[in-house]
Amino acid sequence: MKPGKPTILLVTSDHREQVEHEFLSRYQSDYDIEVAEGLGAAVALAQTLLARSAPVAMIAVESSLPDAQGLVTIDCLHALIPTARRFLLIHWEDWVVTRDAVREAYAAGRIDVSIGIPRGVRDEEFHTAVTESLSDWGWTTGGPTVDVVRVVFDERDAHTHALMDFFDRMGTPTNVVTSTSPTGRRTIEEAQAAGIPTDMPLVGAFGKSVLSRPTVREVGRFMFGDPADLDPDALIDLVVIGAGPAGLAAAVYGASEGLNTVVIDAEAIGGQAGTSSMIRNYLGFPRGISGMRLAQRARSQAIRFGARFFAAQPVSALVAGQQEEPHRIDLEGGTSLRARTVLIATGVSYRRLGVPAIEELVGVGVNYGAAMTAARSCANTDVYVVGGGNSAGQAAIHLARFARSVSILIRRESLASTMSDYLIREIDAHPRIVVRPQTEVVDGGGGARLEWLKLKGPTGEIVKVAAGGLFLLLGATPCVEWLDGAVSADRDGFIVSGRDVPTEFWDGEMPPVALGTSVPGIFVAGDVRSGSMKRVAAASGEGAAVVPLVHEYLERGA
Repeated sequence: MKPGKPTILLVTSDHREQVEHEFLSRYQSDYDIEVAEGLGAAVALAQTLLARSAPVAMIAVESSLPDAQGLVTIDCLHALIPTARRFLLIHWEDWVVTRDAVREAYAAGRIDVSIGIPRGVRDEEFHTAVTESLSDWGWTTGGPTVDVVRVVFDERDAHTHALMDFFDRMGTPTNVVTSTSPTGRRTIEEAQAAGIPTDMPLVGAFGKSVLSRPTVREVGRFMFGDPADLDPDALIDLVVIGAGPAGLAAAVYGASEGLNTVVIDAEAIGGQAGTSSMIRNYLGFPRGISGMRLAQRARSQAIRFGARFFAAQPVSALVAGQQEEPHRIDLEGGTSLRARTVLIATGVSYRRLGVPAIEELVGVGVNYGAAMTAARSCANTDVYVVGGGNSAGQAAIHLARFARSVSILIRRESLASTMSDYLIREIDAHPRIVVRPQTEVVDGGGGARLEWLKLKGPTGEIVKVAAGGLFLLLGATPCVEWLDGAVSADRDGFIVSGRDVPTEFWDGEMPPVALGTSVPGIFVAGDVRSGSMKRVAAASGEGAAVVPLVHEYLERGA
């Protein structure tokens, strides 16, 4: 077995020849293909692989085996190797009798994919499912195998964590190494030869100059473009502020329908949804899709139509145009854009916990959001997720692949009113996840990173627990601080639209259009809009629906 080469573990019986052929013919150059016949042999083989520290990317199990059912075999192997992707290989002749069991297994989160064993050559649907799952495993568990970006660090402080999180959310394969590693020493030598300071962390990308302790905004300009490069006198048809699902949908439909479209985001492309480990209820993705992949696919789609994206470039102000004047968008750093129309799609951020000791550990064990880059560092520790929404549920399920235990802390008595039913069922069935109702974090601490928390339970008793990670996904605060009242908002800061706009901003008896704000030519979509559904699909729909309204507005002004 080649050191470090990931393994695909096949558990087969009646269809061994066909299953083995499918995997060997396609994947043996990049993966070790190990085969076991039955549950007993598979468990023994899995234990051997664990003893060798061999990474297991996938467990593919026939639905019927001589000594156990396929689902039982997957459960046993998953208990040993929780990070591996779980494939149930269905005998086509057994499809009718297994379909109910498969449906229930999906609902309980016991399998990632079920698919029929190929019956002929070139079953590309089968191999699409395999390669997508291997890709997800490689991104979230195995780590990248290419060196597009290098991050060199002395210690994983909050600054290094912020850079790693940005690259991860942007879908950029990143090699993170210590300063004493061969790659780290080589990068330091490159910086020194170029007369560049070597303050850690260092970032090198695409063979360009090394950056010394850059901010995320500097990295965004370095890798993904600088808005200052745009013609300062250009009049842009549509400037989208925020690149979550709403902003991305508007970019795709706006650019595809001929609008000169520019998208600006203060962080990584994808917004809050982009941090989700796996979105399973988005239309058209039966096997689910990570928020990062959904966001980067949409970005690529919009770029194909001509949209321009600028990541990690915060907007500092929106100045509404008077009468025939264009709107002005001011960015941090001094750049300004002139726009005929603007879409505000900045979404929401997680509410701060408000415990000073916890805030001091953000980036070193404490994370606002799912922070997928931090999941691997939680291996064999006890992890706590605060929040009762879908994002919290998705984060808990992903973290349970690595952590010894995951506790979901909520102030309510249950998850029923805040989380989708499919996630609740999967959480209830997961042996590593527990829900602790009416419980809150009141303190925490550690040395260089988070080591312990104090929790206040329903009786008021405070207990101290060991903690390898704290993930805070608390409520929704609209990202509108930069607006400074440029458009009307409700009492919670969410932007009002359509008939909810105060009547003094109506055109006589006519309110603004459905997604129009109190300022003509400025629209709003997604989670930042007052009354929105707070779902990825709903935000995408609103972003798409803005585009015809933009066309109507521009035609009226022509």
